[in-house]
Amino acid sequence: MRFSDKWPLKSGFASRALLVMAAAAIAFLPIVIVRAAEDPNILWKIVNGKCVVDQKSFGHPAPCARVDLGGGYAILKDIVGETQYLLIPTTRITGIESPALLQPGTPNYFAQAWSQTPLIAARLGHFLPRVDLSLAINSVHGRTQLQLHIHMDCISEATQAALMRHMNEITPAWTSFPEPLHGHPYQVMRIMGESLGATSPFQLLADGLPGASGQMGAYTLVLVGAEFPAAGPGFILLAGKADLARADFGSGEDLQDHQCALGHLP
Repeated sequence: MRFSDKWPLKSGFASRALLVMAAAAIAFLPIVIVRAAEDPNILWKIVNGKCVVDQKSFGHPAPCARVDLGGGYAILKDIVGETQYLLIPTTRITGIESPALLQPGTPNYFAQAWSQTPLIAARLGHFLPRVDLSLAINSVHGRTQLQLHIHMDCISEATQAALMRHMNEITPAWTSFPEPLHGHPYQVMRIMGESLGATSPFQLLADGLPGASGQMGAYTLVLVGAEFPAAGPGFILLAGKADLARADFGSGEDLQDHQCALGHLP
């Protein structure tokens, strides 16, 4: 996980207190960058110690882009790339391996992250079709942070092309994707609907792939927006399993493009 010291600040704060808060947040950022590589809890410290506090105290979530206290999540701009954001829970959840993700009452973090993907298009200044958008969570072997975070960004051109080639082969049940993605094998299934609603990719993984429920930390999930011919809008859900012997660290983030080439096409 990598994140930025360049979070955009809103102009026209309503009070001097907000300006003081913003200055404090800016001063805090260089420290964040230095410690990020060595402190696996820095994401949690930013969200819990800065963003949530500033949202409650000043009504502005700096250095986060957004904090939804009722929904239980924060959105943080990542340092890598023009358009990458992270969704981070405001409660302590380590990652994909957490049993809390499969318990009733836990927020649907994937659904929340998808609802915030307009932030990606806003960074570019123009509309992005759903097929260009993606969410990813890495396995325990493909991350550096001990706080769950979902990467929100464009899908890579190569991944999109591969998905398009096999669109008609993707079914509502888990099957092996016909070709490697970024050099690694994936399982794939389709989800129908404009939004996820109550559908949890974590639950689909745990319930649908044999043995996955006991090895959740070994898996990575990638959710890609889709338009299925004659069926309408939906999602493609990809699941990969880390295989350290084959240098596969379960990093579905690799299927994203943090330069968002698709968003820069004429």
